[in-house]
Amino acid sequence: MRKFLIGLFELILIAAAVGLGFGFIEYRRLQAQLPDPESLRHVELQTPLEIYSRDGRLIAVFGDKKRVPVAIGEVPRPLVQAFLAAEDDRFYQHPGVDPQGLLRAAWELLRTGHKRQGGSTITMQVARNFFLSPEKTYERKFKEILLALKMEQVLSKDEILELYLNKIYLGHHAYGIAAAAQIYYGKTLEQLTLPEMAMLAGLPKAPSRFNPISDPQRARLRRDYVLRRMHELGFIDDDQYRQALRQPLTASLHQALAPSRQLDAPYVAEQVRNQLHQRFGDEIYTAGYRVITTLDSRLQRAAQSAVRTGLHRYDERHGYRGQEGHIDPSLPESERLQALQDHTPAGATVAAQVLAIDPELTRLTVLLASGKTIRLDRKGLAWAYRTSRKRLSQLRPGDVIRVRRDETGAWRLAQIPQVQGALLSLDSRSGAVRAMVGGYDFSLSKFNRTVQSQRQPGSGFKPILHTAALEAGMTAATVINDAPIVYANGESEWRPENYSGKFYGPTRLRVALRNSRNLVSIRLLRRIGLDRVIDTALRFGFRPEQLPRTPSLALGSGTASLWDMGRVFSTFANGGFRIEPYLIERIERRDGTVITQAEPARACDGCDHAAPRIVEPRVHYLMHSMLQDVVRRGTAVRAKQLGRGDLAGKTGTTNDQRDAWFNGYAPPLVAIAWVGFDDGTPLGRGETGAHAALPIWIDYMKVALDGRPEYTFPQPEGIVTARIDPQTGLRTHEDGIPELFRVENLPPYQPAASGEQSESLLNELF
Repeated sequence: MRKFLIGLFELILIAAAVGLGFGFIEYRRLQAQLPDPESLRHVELQTPLEIYSRDGRLIAVFGDKKRVPVAIGEVPRPLVQAFLAAEDDRFYQHPGVDPQGLLRAAWELLRTGHKRQGGSTITMQVARNFFLSPEKTYERKFKEILLALKMEQVLSKDEILELYLNKIYLGHHAYGIAAAAQIYYGKTLEQLTLPEMAMLAGLPKAPSRFNPISDPQRARLRRDYVLRRMHELGFIDDDQYRQALRQPLTASLHQALAPSRQLDAPYVAEQVRNQLHQRFGDEIYTAGYRVITTLDSRLQRAAQSAVRTGLHRYDERHGYRGQEGHIDPSLPESERLQALQDHTPAGATVAAQVLAIDPELTRLTVLLASGKTIRLDRKGLAWAYRTSRKRLSQLRPGDVIRVRRDETGAWRLAQIPQVQGALLSLDSRSGAVRAMVGGYDFSLSKFNRTVQSQRQPGSGFKPILHTAALEAGMTAATVINDAPIVYANGESEWRPENYSGKFYGPTRLRVALRNSRNLVSIRLLRRIGLDRVIDTALRFGFRPEQLPRTPSLALGSGTASLWDMGRVFSTFANGGFRIEPYLIERIERRDGTVITQAEPARACDGCDHAAPRIVEPRVHYLMHSMLQDVVRRGTAVRAKQLGRGDLAGKTGTTNDQRDAWFNGYAPPLVAIAWVGFDDGTPLGRGETGAHAALPIWIDYMKVALDGRPEYTFPQPEGIVTARIDPQTGLRTHEDGIPELFRVENLPPYQPAASGEQSESLLNELF
């Protein structure tokens, strides 16, 4: 027996030695595969893309992993204690691995045959979350243990806990405690109550199973368990424990992360997101980029309001279309309010249910989805009464309609406009976009009409034509005949007309531009040549495919986006330089490290990084003067209500009124407004650029120019003023009207009047 026991002992020693040998070999193999925990000091937590205006207003957040990293010193102590109580109460005592926890897990495995408890410490969870896969294997567990021990030698306990609290997944795309506090409670960490802290601390074990949104009953049990553990560990006293248990669940989904979205500019957000994705790929959603745009929040709000108001004005001119639904008025109010929720707000409008309408059609009582009852008076119904009285009279209790607040704050009958509009505003000195509205409502149409839509610019192209004419030696006093013209092509004929349908005879170029005379433009293009006009347009940034090689180009039959027109009119607003519009000022990481800083070419002579000059100063001065005339006495005279002397621009209306534009500026600010249907449906008779688009521009500029001093371009050398005969454009010794000229292009004096000379002049004009 003694020999047997000695032999057995020797075998055990040999087996133990072999086991230790193999264990050591396996340890060395696994040790060689482990990453360096030192890299955790420089880890970049996955955080979403954030987009801001230039004045710090949050526009949008892109990325499923909602995370707001916080330093451990910013975490309230009771919240730390709640997580320790729930996950690892001996965290500050063990060396990264807790033997007690591992023994409990082993015993559970032996007792039940199932791995119900992992025995993982917070350190082990950090090791797994940052470096290892989630697979449940013994090898991964050994790696987790080894890595946790190694981490504790490199990092402090607080550093490990900070990584854990920022990395842990807590459900509903919330990663880290700060994001979870916002998602579930709409609060910062400091604002959380003790029961709310316990609720968050209970989530890591099973974020979906113990979720207060999807399973409140089970979540409450888990919360109460965490509170009990906090009480047992002495983190809270008896009164705190009892009071916390009595508190109801208060969690609800809060979609935005703190800070909440502060500026509604979805078309800008999507444009920026798309630009970044083309450059960086999918990492933009996790790399924590912060994009500072060139947007001015005050101007953006003004632009959005102006576009929506302008489209409602157009829509109201063309009649009321009636109800958009019906809810049984006999249902309980709670059910009717719930049904109204299906009619989501759109643009400036909200849904409402008709409660009563008086027989005279002068008052309408409606119920809003908020539960508030309001009355629309005669003024709020007047437009529908005037344009569509029959449809207004057909409204019945229970019908779902739309209402909005007008500029005075009064409630008004409304409908979602079918027409679309857009506005782009730039600083012409650099091309920085200050406001961008790509449509009535992004949720209804994500098509960004400022950059994606190619429409005919109409008469908005004529300033390029006139620039080419001045460069060719013509003047603002050059006379071109406004008379019928016919272009024949086989069996087809093109007979262009002025919008008025009238012909005005000999017309000076200044008058032709301010009154947008089509026939003068066509004759002007023919005189200076199509090639010259196209070359000039290319200098302004147009592409060849946008410019048809036909006489109709004089009337803007090519294509352009608001982005293109913003570039064109920036040249007139900045003194003759071609700038490129841009939207991103800089891209930085969350820690403030700048990745990209915009360095736009600027409109200046002789400065660093100067934009190319494409119009010489004297031609620019003459063109600016002519564009000012469009506002002072031409098609945009309505803009004079702004009471400024530095306004200039050009209306644009295309064939059959399919597009309405106003392209204008008050140096250095440019704004381009457009109205039209996406499918090219005509806007209707009278819906010109001056009628449909100019009011939007005025509403925007009223805000944008408030407090800005007027700017006057200095008169360059080589520009002179001479008096001319307004009929012939020739200088006169007698009383005439003043006109500006380049000194080398001064017209001759008008000869003494005679019938023969007048006839000769008339023949030249024709």
